[in-house]
Amino acid sequence: MEYDIKNKSLKIAGKKRIEWAIKRMPVLEQVRQRFSREKTLKGLTIGACLHVTTETAALAITLKAAGARPLICASNPLSTQDDTAASLVFDYGIEVFAINGEDTKTYYKHINSVLKNKPQITLDDGADLVSTIHKQFAAGKNNNIALPWASTEETTTGVIRLKALEKEGKLLYPIIAVNDAYTKHLFDNRYGTGQSTLDGIIRATNKLIAGTTLVVAGYGWCGKGLARKAQGLGANVIICEVNHLKALEAVMDGFRVMPMKEAAKIGDIFITVTGDINVISRQCFPLMKDRAIVANSGHFDVEIQIKALEEMAVTKKEVKPLVREYTFKNKKRIYLLGEGRLVNLACAEGHPAEVMDLSFANQALSCEYVKKFKAKLQKKVYKVPDQIDFKIAELKLKSLGIKIDKLTGEQKEYLSTWQSGT
Repeated sequence: MEYDIKNKSLKIAGKKRIEWAIKRMPVLEQVRQRFSREKTLKGLTIGACLHVTTETAALAITLKAAGARPLICASNPLSTQDDTAASLVFDYGIEVFAINGEDTKTYYKHINSVLKNKPQITLDDGADLVSTIHKQFAAGKNNNIALPWASTEETTTGVIRLKALEKEGKLLYPIIAVNDAYTKHLFDNRYGTGQSTLDGIIRATNKLIAGTTLVVAGYGWCGKGLARKAQGLGANVIICEVNHLKALEAVMDGFRVMPMKEAAKIGDIFITVTGDINVISRQCFPLMKDRAIVANSGHFDVEIQIKALEEMAVTKKEVKPLVREYTFKNKKRIYLLGEGRLVNLACAEGHPAEVMDLSFANQALSCEYVKKFKAKLQKKVYKVPDQIDFKIAELKLKSLGIKIDKLTGEQKEYLSTWQSGT
């Protein structure tokens, strides 16, 4: 086990925070109760490359209650909550391979520590487990690992990568695209990213959002949620997009839309949520105001061209934790938050438990689905089955004490047959 005994003192705080999260995740609690009774995943080893947060801890505890052996590594070097990891190890007996701030070598060492246990199912947040397995098999260096039955994928970025792999005919085993579930991307991406990204920026800078010009690059579900939340705090929001339909939608939602090079001249805060590279590029930095703030909330640290920023600046220094100041020859300063990594996790605590409740219920139920139907799954990227999506929505409404109408037999018949309008 990677977690050292010296971290044992952290576990007290970690356990309290895990318990706080569990109490705010009623859907996963209902799943856990059933899994515990039925031992749904008995005997399985499940490897999870996820952000090591209190919400992930609730998922790991659910998998263990189902009879599985979960092994956890981080999907981001800066997102690990060390007290949460310590509590998982010492209080819950769950193996964790993650330390906050780990370097790239250690990061992949931890991924391989999970894979050498040959999990039958893997859970991914950015496809790092999947990509590591594929690279090792392609290089013939797969002596210590085995192909899982299937994997799940939590992020838009990861699903895009995996669909590309499928299209090329190189996908080695089935993937359940958890991100594409309605109860994931319509809630986690929109409400979770919207709130937690601004939380990270405010914690890092203590800057007033009201009255600022805030530039959002990308108007997918994450961008939509972020733009709406920033607008609610009083920001003047600008959207930068490459997709005509999404740009038009942003206009109809009441936002200004323009190219990044135009926005660079007037923005105070810049946030990328696209999943692509060099969204804020070398050409943008000279155009920015003095003391412009730049942050990323896409999965990888590639959306901001940090190498160019490093080359263009004459000095750089840490002015606050996870706030790096780059000074140019003309004395202009640009502030980069969280090393260009996920600002909501590097500088804050990630998504609230209430929204991760839905996402991780999808993960848990997808594991059950894989176990039941593994023989029928092909080397494809699958959507989460609708019955899982609807069940999670039903459980969430139940936990909120909300009831809804049901179709009558007559209404069902009307909708399932051709009827004239008269």
